[in-house]
Amino acid sequence: MFKTLADAFKIKEVRNKIILTLVLLFIYRLGCWLPVPGIDAEVLGRKVEGNTFLNLLSLVSGGALSQGSLLALGVSPYITSSIIIQLLAGVIPSWQQLSKDGADGRKKIAFYTKVAALIIALAQSIGIAVSFGSAGGTNVELFGGSEILCNGFIVLMLVAGSMFTVWLGEKITEIGIGNGMSLLIFVGILSSAGTAIMNSFQDIAVGGKAAQTAIWQMILFFAMLILIFGLVVFVDGGERKVKVNYAKQMRGRKMYGGQSQDLPIRVNAGGVMPIIFATSILTFPQMLFSMFWADKTGGFIGWWNKWMGAGTWIYAIALSGLILAFAYFWTLFTFDSDEISRQIQQNGGFVNNIRPGKPTAEYLHTINKRITLIGALFLAFMALVPTLAFTAIGTAGLTNAFSATGMLIAVSVALEFNKQMEAQLMMKNYRGFLK
Repeated sequence: MFKTLADAFKIKEVRNKIILTLVLLFIYRLGCWLPVPGIDAEVLGRKVEGNTFLNLLSLVSGGALSQGSLLALGVSPYITSSIIIQLLAGVIPSWQQLSKDGADGRKKIAFYTKVAALIIALAQSIGIAVSFGSAGGTNVELFGGSEILCNGFIVLMLVAGSMFTVWLGEKITEIGIGNGMSLLIFVGILSSAGTAIMNSFQDIAVGGKAAQTAIWQMILFFAMLILIFGLVVFVDGGERKVKVNYAKQMRGRKMYGGQSQDLPIRVNAGGVMPIIFATSILTFPQMLFSMFWADKTGGFIGWWNKWMGAGTWIYAIALSGLILAFAYFWTLFTFDSDEISRQIQQNGGFVNNIRPGKPTAEYLHTINKRITLIGALFLAFMALVPTLAFTAIGTAGLTNAFSATGMLIAVSVALEFNKQMEAQLMMKNYRGFLK
């Protein structure tokens, strides 16, 4: 990756794209630092730390949510809306047709995604303003003692910041390198991880016997972190290749076909999406309880907070089951074996020892299910084991900064960014050769 980055800076066109990407990312981080007038950051930080769902959103935004900054919501409304729109596009026939209509269809889907993101950002902002206002986390005196005016201003700033983040992500995708939304999340995760590591080193700098123990804990932590990152890279690149042979065909006076191609079926085709789905479902009720029923500690709310919080064995079992379910759902949603079999047959292709048509579709479906099981078990492993391992060696304070979701996103985005740079370099080399 470093060699690719060095080669990219040697080409002016690619270098300018990288610089523009870095400038836009800097603007995003600056917006994550600017506070929203009217929010008490201390109360907000305590509230976020005690809520698993809000803590996850704060991690993705680089701690902006816990600081009450202008871009506190980050890209989380857009991510949620993208998931919802993708699911609806697989269910609503008219939206299915839009996804097949080329650029015009994609523009309409992108517009629907932005509208949904705006609605979700508005709902989250109202929830944050009402929740922290009731907990004494808003400075009403800045608005002449008007609670309505204070909450309205906070909601307006948070929604505007969220949509500005969406605009930044689109600009990075348009004039920079890589997927803008993914890079914004990547930068936020790195910021949270860097802050957590610096705090740990500050504790070590105090000195004494406790500092010596902390040094060994940090060494074990980084060794385990390297192993986990290596495992993520290994599984992320894992795939099953199905060889497809194409028969020779005469079209006019030319001969086509007669070649073999590999159909790759990825082990972890769903990426981090199953973990995001499962975590969101399990932690969303806790967010609602903390916002609207914070004073209630008994009944169903008390039971949920006690037994369904992160770290309990019931939470671990439920999370693993939901990850397995969503991994199969997402893979079956994105991998249409019938459509792939139809395309292979139309192009004169066939799989060795498998008849074209329905037998090929069933064969691909069987392989996909087996591969998905391995990927789902890997995701369940990543969601539980690293957290338990970090806690066992005494570095539980770094668990949130290096959560399973954060590590998977960071590795996936880094690999994708490297592929984008390689594609830019290859395109530039082809242009030079043609000239």
